[in-house]
Parts: sequence; structure tokens; C-alpha cells
Amino acid sequence: MKYIVTSALPYANGKLHVGHVAGAYLPADIFVRYLRLQGKDVVFVCGTDEHGTPISISADKEGIQPIEIVKRYHQSIKAAFDGIGIEFDNFSGTARAQHYELSQRFFSELYENGHIKAKTTRQFYCENCQRYLPDRYVEGTCPQCDKAGARGDQCDACGQTYETTALKDPVCKICGKRPVIKETKHWFILLDHFTEQLKQWISHKDYWKENVRNFMLNLLDQGLIERSITRDLSWGVPVPLKEAEGKVLYVWFDAPIGYISSTIEWAAKIGKPELWKDYWLDPDTHLIHFIGKDNIIFHALIWPAMLMGQNTKYCLPHDIPANEFMNLEGDKISTSRNWAIWVDEFVQDFDGEYLRYYLAANAPEKQDADFSFKDFQLKINGELNNVLGNLAHRVFSFAAKHFDSQIPCVSLDETPASLLTEADQIMTEIAASYENYQVKRNTRAIIDLARRGNRFFDEQKPWLVIKTDKEKVKQTLWVCASLLQRISVALSPIMPKHMLALRKMMSLPSLTCWQDAFIKQDFLLHEFKPLMKKIPDEAIAAQIQKLHSKADNSAKKDYEPIKAQISYEQFAALDLRLAKVLEASAIPKTDKLLKLKVDLGFETRELVAGIAQSYKAEDIIGKTVTMLVNLQPRKIRNTMSNGMILAAHDDDGLHLVSSDGGQPGAVVQ
Repeated sequence: MKYIVTSALPYANGKLHVGHVAGAYLPADIFVRYLRLQGKDVVFVCGTDEHGTPISISADKEGIQPIEIVKRYHQSIKAAFDGIGIEFDNFSGTARAQHYELSQRFFSELYENGHIKAKTTRQFYCENCQRYLPDRYVEGTCPQCDKAGARGDQCDACGQTYETTALKDPVCKICGKRPVIKETKHWFILLDHFTEQLKQWISHKDYWKENVRNFMLNLLDQGLIERSITRDLSWGVPVPLKEAEGKVLYVWFDAPIGYISSTIEWAAKIGKPELWKDYWLDPDTHLIHFIGKDNIIFHALIWPAMLMGQNTKYCLPHDIPANEFMNLEGDKISTSRNWAIWVDEFVQDFDGEYLRYYLAANAPEKQDADFSFKDFQLKINGELNNVLGNLAHRVFSFAAKHFDSQIPCVSLDETPASLLTEADQIMTEIAASYENYQVKRNTRAIIDLARRGNRFFDEQKPWLVIKTDKEKVKQTLWVCASLLQRISVALSPIMPKHMLALRKMMSLPSLTCWQDAFIKQDFLLHEFKPLMKKIPDEAIAAQIQKLHSKADNSAKKDYEPIKAQISYEQFAALDLRLAKVLEASAIPKTDKLLKLKVDLGFETRELVAGIAQSYKAEDIIGKTVTMLVNLQPRKIRNTMSNGMILAAHDDDGLHLVSSDGGQPGAVVQ
């Protein structure tokens, strides 16, 4: 069995923070290390996502070429990965000739096979800059609420979405001039061509997370929409059509192709340029994509459709382990507010493998998790030091004092033998958890092995028994050392360097396979020293102060001015009620609108909410939200919207105004 393991390509427009690592990169690295211990044939690839509007905007602001932004952050991200031991077989980038060629081939084959069509659309054009303006390049006054500073296709003040050309008083963000509206041609992938093939494919994925599988099938039942795959930008993969001169492939289209181009680059680097085909062109290859939950649709629907539309028969994704999000000290990570832990800074203050352990022990596998510095300290000091480190120290010290640092293999009585039998069963469970991407469960199981060793050491009281029965003490030491031998294998996917150090202290060879955990042997202790170091209180206090200081400095920004005062009577005219969301579904041909059915207690209503970029349909069902119920109904995308739910907006997106109690229909006063 061959494996291709990928992590979502990090965007080359910023540094790497712990939320990125927890979601897509550490889980993949752990899984790959485990596979290799099991002797599996695996290629682990990634690279930076190096196209898109934000990179172009950053380059424009700095007066440099986009490639300079890309190089800066590619190097920064790779250094951060190195600092925490994320070891890809190849870490590439999408702004490379090999990737351009492959992406253009993907487009051409889809086009030639009738899966892409051209459409004429209307778009803002800056005559001063002589360029079309994608959404982020234009701003103006919202056509819905008349608020200034609205983006090209969405108003951050009211949350409404609209056609870009509906924006009032538009200005080019590059030069400040007013753009004109011109017609332009773009190319769209016809995703509905793949509906039945995708249904058949996903229906057999009974090992996927049930909510993910059902959500994808629900989207297919609703009908897939055509999606634009070209942009009017100068930075990106040029569209390989004569009539598309000056246009590039949309970043979301070329990014996943980077998984293949990175594998091709890997094969060339090791001197076997055709080897990539043994993986990507084998239908039985297990292609595993580690991503965050916000990337599910792209990897479970759009990317497979792109692969299905090729003449070359690539393997399709086998599994898509999508993790939830990592928060920070009870709040969402926000790069714009500098509320983040940057990996490159973290590894200057702490051992990178301490971060690996903490993120594994606190993995956001089934729900959002929270990074807390005090909890980080507790996990490192209380588990790694006081449990695992303590077991190694007391066993090694006792052996050094009484047996010249030698722990010979001995025959075991029933009690110590049963402990190792139990340990071997736990090792089987740990292997199964690694297979199922459950690293959080494994940290608990591994530390529990160390706890069992400490408890056994205490129960056997070798410091007393040594006076009367040295042979029994030898059993105690050998059992505890055998537990440490097992731990050195089980924990190595999470903490490879520390477990290598532990094995060296026991004169064990470097790991070759999972079965190294069970080899019966003598242990000769060699230059043993404390396995872990405790983190002092002052180090944690300094990190918390640093975090808040950076966030406070970045928070010094302009806020929206307070609107003109209104009378009490005007406010009293607003009828605000609690409403419970009963149903939610995406509205076809838009990425930003959800159709909701809500319970007001006395009746149910339907409305449209522009929250799809911050909330997925399945996540909002069951929530109790605040709703303006006496707003005049309005038809939005052929749906009559009877009310408006309230949401706050900041740099991190929309945040529903939710209730911590109360029945549907309750009046908000």
C-alpha cells in the first residue's frame, strides 16, 4: 500500500502560528512518522500557496514584486516548520515552472473535455491603473446600508453581499481613482457535470466523519454551481488560451494541483523523475489530505471534480481528516490583532517538541480547542516531567546506584508479567488511534503507561526490597525499563528527538519499526540525564504579558464612528426577539448566503443571512440567535427574507449575537 500525505498549502502572505500547526501540519507529520514505523511506503508533501489577491496587494503597498513577498514568507514558514520538526519529503511552492505547466494542463484538459465554459461578466476597471479590479482592489459605499468603506462584494458593517458592480461611489484601492464598469470574459468550471460521479464516490466513504460525508451529499443534492476559475490579475498562473491574455487561474483552482507538482519535484530531486507516477497514478494509493474544517468543500468536492475531469487518471482522495480550530486564551486567533503565537518566536523561548506535545494533547480533532499558556505549563511540567521524566529518573538512578547502570533481562513473576501484558494491549490501542488520526487519545494513553510504571515502582518498594531480594528488584527495574522502551516507540511520532534521546540513554538503537518496542533485551544505561525540563512560572508570565502587549499595540486603530443619536421611540420601534435556527442550507450560486428557517416560538420564518463565510450551514443549526423580526421583507436571490439576524463584524469576520438562555420568541430589551 502506497500513501501520499499532504497538508493544506500555507498562504505565503504571513507567518505560521500555532493554530495552523494544530489543524493541518502536526497531525499529518505525526501520522507519517507512525506509518513509517509500520513500514509503509509514504510520500509527505506540502508547499506554500503563492498566488492570490492578498499577495498582490501586499506587493503593491510595498512597491515590490509579488515574488519578493512569496520568497520572504516561504522561507519564514519553512523555518518555522523546521523549528518544530515538521519534516516533509518535499516543501515546494506554486510559483514554480513545473507547477505552472501542470496547472495549465489541468485547465486545458478540463476545457477540451467540455467542463469549462466562458461567460461575459461586468467588472470594475481602473483606467488610471489600466487594470481590472478584483473584489479586494475596490471599495466604496454599501448599496444596502450606505456605509462607507465597503469591500467589492461584501459590506463589513451590515454583512450583506451584493454584485460587485452594485457598489456605490467605488474607488480603486491602488490609486484612489473612480473605476468604470467594463465587460470582461471569465472561464467557469461546470461542477454539475460531476454530480453523479461525486455522489457515487462519496457514498462509499463510510469511514469519513459522518457529518462531513452527509454535508457533502446534501450539497450534491442541492446542486453544484459553476465556479469562476480565472481572475483579472497579473500575478498567477496564466490561463492557457489566446483569448485569455492577461488573465490568471484563480488561486483556489491552482493551489491543490500543488500537491502533485510538489510530488513531481520530489521525484526529480531524488533522481527518479518518473517515480511520482507510482503514487499519483495508482488508483489504490491512499491519498490523505490534512486540512482545517474551512477547506472541506474544496478537498471533498471541487478538487475531486478537477481530478475526475482529467484525461490522466489520478488517484482520488482516500480520506480528508479535517480538524476544528485552535483558539488562544479563550479568544479566536487573529493575525490582524496580533492575537497569535507565532511559531518562529515560540521556538526561541521553548523546546519545539514541547509545542508538539501540547498541541497533540490538546488537538482540535472533534471540537475547537484552546491554547492556554498556563495549561501548556501544566501539561509539560505535570505530565512530561512529573510522570514520564520522573519514571526514567528514578529507574535509572536506582539502577546506577545498585546495579552499575545495568538492567538485565530476567524471568518475571505473575504480577510484573501481567503489567507488561496490559502494556502491550495499550500499545495495540495506541497503534489503532494513530491509524485513525486520534493523537489526543494517544498522549493520554502514553502518559498512562508511565503512570502505571511509577505506580508499580511504588508498590514494589525496591528501596526496601533491595536489602533482602535483589532478584525481585531486578524484575521491578526491568519491567519499568521495558515500559520506557515501549514509550520510546509510542511517543516518537509526537516527540521524535526526545524519544531518540531516551533510547540513547538506554543504549537502544535508533528506531526502525514499531516492533522495536517489544524486543526483549538487557538495558545498559548510558550518560542518562533529566529527560525534560520544567517551565518556570516567570517564563509563562512573560509570555502572557508579551501576548497582551502585542495585541494592545496592534489594537490602536480607527474605529467606526458612532452613528447619530436616535430617540427612545425610534429604538422602541425595533422588535428584537430570540430565534432558534431549525434549518440552514447554502443558497445556490453564492458562497456567502445561507437560507435559514427559524423558530420564533409563535411561528416559523425563512430568511437569508450573509454569514456563510463565517459559519457553515451544519454549524448554525440549533443555535439561538437575536433577530430583528419587524423588518420589511425583501427578496434576496429568489428567496423572501422575513427578518434579519444580528451579527457583529471585526477583522476576524462575523460573530452571531447569540443568547446564553431564553426561549424562542423572547423579546430582547
